[in-house]
Amino acid sequence: MIIIGIAGGTGSGKTTVVRKIIESLPKGEVSVLPQDSYYKDSSHIPPEERQKINFDEPAAFEWELLIKHLEELKAGKSIEVPTYSYLTCTRQQETVPMQPRDVVIVEGILVFSDKRLRDMMDIKVFVDADADDRLIRVINRDCIERGRTPELVVERYERVLKPMHNKYIEPAKKYADLILPQGGNNTVAIRLLKEYIEGRINSHK
Repeated sequence: MIIIGIAGGTGSGKTTVVRKIIESLPKGEVSVLPQDSYYKDSSHIPPEERQKINFDEPAAFEWELLIKHLEELKAGKSIEVPTYSYLTCTRQQETVPMQPRDVVIVEGILVFSDKRLRDMMDIKVFVDADADDRLIRVINRDCIERGRTPELVVERYERVLKPMHNKYIEPAKKYADLILPQGGNNTVAIRLLKEYIEGRINSHK
């Protein structure tokens, strides 16, 4: 099994990079473990207080469960991935079954923040994007998918996303083996990554 870590700021294009990697490899060869699924449950916090939660710092995630699940996949076991609702900021009862595959992609803003997780990765990729481009994507996504107003998104960006990006996400770039400027539009870097993955898979067969 090859474990690939894909990190980068909110709205940097990580999801596009992951999709293009999956599309470039044989069907059924890749499993994606999203870090977002491992946000701590906030159902014990009053709904009006949940909007104040900082989702962009390492303390927001249940690292132990994420690492345990990755270890189980590596050992050839299936797992039940949690689901998380951004609308209610709570973990849902439903889980998503995941089988071990030749390639497992661990994707999220802070996947390089825990050394135990980093040490399990065969290659670490940081998706880089201009701050203005990231903000535009965040506004589009949060207004459409998460029911927020543009004013709320911009306020949250200034209050939380920008300072947390500078404090936690940008410094983690130093751990990357490969930095992808322009995210999913960087076809050369994605092709090189695909070739690397194929080479590793073939060497394991």
